[in-house]
Amino acid sequence: MNIRDVLAANLKRLRRSKGVSQEELAHRADIDRTYISMIERSRNAVSIDVLAALAGGLGVEPADLLKPAPPAVDSKKKARRIQNR
Repeated sequence: MNIRDVLAANLKRLRRSKGVSQEELAHRADIDRTYISMIERSRNAVSIDVLAALAGGLGVEPADLLKPAPPAVDSKKKARRIQNR
């Protein structure tokens, strides 16, 4: 996964987890909503200034938008590990 895809996935995940629409984030970050949509679809690269504005609009650190997500844990495997303890 390239850095643009990481940003797209993190932006969408964090925005949704905070219950913020693209429109609301656009207002908070003073960025056009269609630009946010394009970022979330990995269509555009962003400047550091835009990254900072998006992070500020979500109340997170800019680095949080660039961190690769940890690998997904299979819930069945996790349940088996807990049972085997």
